[in-house]
Amino acid sequence: MFRKTVIAATLMAAVFALAGARLSAQADSAKAPDAEKALSSYRLDYTLSELDDGKKINTRQYSMHSRPNDWNEIKIGTRVPVEPKAGEFQYLDVGMNIRCRLDDPGNLAAGGNVALNVQSDLSNFAIPEQQGQTMRPAIRQMKIQASTVVPLNKPTVVGVVDDPNSKHQYQLEVTVTKLR
Repeated sequence: MFRKTVIAATLMAAVFALAGARLSAQADSAKAPDAEKALSSYRLDYTLSELDDGKKINTRQYSMHSRPNDWNEIKIGTRVPVEPKAGEFQYLDVGMNIRCRLDDPGNLAAGGNVALNVQSDLSNFAIPEQQGQTMRPAIRQMKIQASTVVPLNKPTVVGVVDDPNSKHQYQLEVTVTKLR
């Protein structure tokens, strides 16, 4: 009788060990999508096009890699000293600044889209005839701030602004590609 009890106990322990291993494997496989999502990476390709009366005259390209829920920034330009008061200097950033954040794709419905928050700031010096007689530089600035849903692998215009001093128009486009 003792021998049957030991065999039965051994078999029960083996069954519980197999069941525990199966539950553990299921729990690990349930965590796998979360781990995969946490390691997702995307490439964002920005194109800034300048159009004159509808004809493209200039294009600039900017690219960055991003993970969901992280803020990323590209900043290109010149720091210009200005003197607001005699003897005091401050610096203005003149050029292109793009700041963006991809929202967690797991929060979106299926369909190959990602939520994107983008802030862009383009500034440059006004041409001399627009500046007037002052010795201080006049700086033109154009901003686009957007929160939108962007399809993967398709160029999407996130904003368009007109230059108030000419027939020029600036168009910011982004293509989001999932890397892994």
